[in-house]
Amino acid sequence: MAACPNASHTVSDQPTLQDFDRLNDWQRSGDGLDGGTLTRELRFAHFRAAFAFMAEVALVAERQDHHPDWSNRYNRVTLSITSHDVGRLTDRDLRFARAVDAIAQRHAAANAS
Repeated sequence: MAACPNASHTVSDQPTLQDFDRLNDWQRSGDGLDGGTLTRELRFAHFRAAFAFMAEVALVAERQDHHPDWSNRYNRVTLSITSHDVGRLTDRDLRFARAVDAIAQRHAAANAS
């Protein structure tokens, strides 16, 4: 994965595991923050709604210079995020996840099951 060139991380920026665990619809994998990844799977009414969601998330990803690994299959979208440049979950991942949550709510997404 390519590093994010504008990344700037300091110890005071670092969220805790509890901050990530408070994200209701995201699954955290990895051993703590190091090597960790956040993943969320969403379901939409149809392909157009899923694609509209992805387009809006893409704009946020560009603004934040923080890009997810993601896939789309008809009305389902799966996103995974981590700060590749530092090999751990950071405040950037937390901000991105919260932005995705707000977008998902506007697009009436449901958690995929």
